[in-house]
Amino acid sequence: MATKTITITLEAYTRLKQLKKDDGESFSDLIIRIIPERRKLSDILSNYEPNDDLAMSIKSASEENRSSTLGEISF
Repeated sequence: MATKTITITLEAYTRLKQLKKDDGESFSDLIIRIIPERRKLSDILSNYEPNDDLAMSIKSASEENRSSTLGEISF
């Protein structure tokens, strides 16, 4: 098994240590336990029934985001 060494602040170490289980859980096991694997949004949403209100909300937010980033530039 390959390993990597990372540097974290004392505060980060303390918080991680507080989250460890008392049964000898390693920091690697802790990190894997608390940070879920990345998943596609479509995979997550496939677990739910279609929701028109949610779809419109996502569409509206997406359009708003696009219009704000592609706004007019004045020189």
